[in-house]
Amino acid sequence: MIDESKDVVNNYSDTQVPESKTIKGWRVAIVVISINVGLSTFLNGAQVSSALGLIDALWCSFWAGVILCIMGTLTSIASVRSRLNTYVLVQSSFGLKGAVIVNVMLAIVHLGWFGVNASFFGSALVAAIAEMYGWAGPFGIIVMVGSVFMAMTTIYGFGAINKLAVLAIPIMMVIFITVFVMSINQFGIVIEDATPDVAMTFGIALSTLVGSNLLTVAAMPDMSRFITTNRQAAFGMFLSFPIAIPLLTLLAAVPTMAVDDVNIMNIITGFGLGVPALLILVLSTWTANSVNLYSYSLSLAATFKSVKPWLFTLVGALIGGAFAVVGIIDSFVPFLLILGVIIPPVAAIYVIDCFLEFPEGYDPSRLKHGPAVHWLSIATWLISSAVALASMYGWFTLTTAPAIDATLVATVLYLILRRFGQAKSA
Repeated sequence: MIDESKDVVNNYSDTQVPESKTIKGWRVAIVVISINVGLSTFLNGAQVSSALGLIDALWCSFWAGVILCIMGTLTSIASVRSRLNTYVLVQSSFGLKGAVIVNVMLAIVHLGWFGVNASFFGSALVAAIAEMYGWAGPFGIIVMVGSVFMAMTTIYGFGAINKLAVLAIPIMMVIFITVFVMSINQFGIVIEDATPDVAMTFGIALSTLVGSNLLTVAAMPDMSRFITTNRQAAFGMFLSFPIAIPLLTLLAAVPTMAVDDVNIMNIITGFGLGVPALLILVLSTWTANSVNLYSYSLSLAATFKSVKPWLFTLVGALIGGAFAVVGIIDSFVPFLLILGVIIPPVAAIYVIDCFLEFPEGYDPSRLKHGPAVHWLSIATWLISSAVALASMYGWFTLTTAPAIDATLVATVLYLILRRFGQAKSA
């Protein structure tokens, strides 16, 4: 039986976080960094450094961190002012009924990525069992049991996720720094890659680094609503992006350039660190999945209030694990990528509403007495999403980054439509 007094998802899924439960910005930064200290971030860093060279890759990662810091600070301040998670902010901007499709879509994205990570998690443990005992471990059982344990971490809320991140980050950083030092001692520092694996301009590289983090930025209020002040929120984002991303890029770039391989797991095992490589994969997928499941549960708990939030968490973990077991997750990834592109405009809309509608604090009556559907928000979202999809397929682009294109269009269009709507009302 779940102790609901300890279920943070349950306590604050549709209510404001009390000031007594707030924390410093660096604690949120630890969770964000723990998400980034994983295979996808290091793969991005490896590919960017291979394509651009070490110096340009570091500059690219720095500017990507600056862009993400600005966007993350805006979404974080929206949650610090309101003390609400992403999904209640979405309800405030789109209306109670208008927000249903947005929140369900957000839930699908997070649950889908839970399944992707669960598949990595299961594959790693199966390989470890085969290496140690000479027989193939039961992939399905490992995935489902692991998913349940991930759900338990999530049910006990942000505090448990934060403790997991505090445990995971030092271990993973020690391993990556060890590989970094071993690489320099054995091969030195290589500045340019004569045969890059992928062709990439500076702009495309910047778009890749920014785009891979935009879903985290859009859902940042799930974590940042616990931060004490706006200044602490900005400090947390500063640690999370302009500091962490260049550092992680450096740790990935030097070994990649030295051994001419962008697969960080191959690099680690190549230096004879097989068990640490397994540990990295398990810890990074566990932390990322706890955050995915946390955000998924919040979105559904805010939308379907009659269901206990911990049930969403447990059932979501089982569904995500089942995706991994049956292999359907491989064909689900393209769908997730499309959803990930059309979600960032949602953040632009709720941030604008936060600064214009409740600059001094959140007004609960907006949900109770406002319209069920805010059509200006719906129109903005649909148009900017169409721009994102057009950009994704190469029909139209502003910045070469579809998610950034959609965010810029959503920002400008929503401000214009708001002004037009207010003038018409007057």
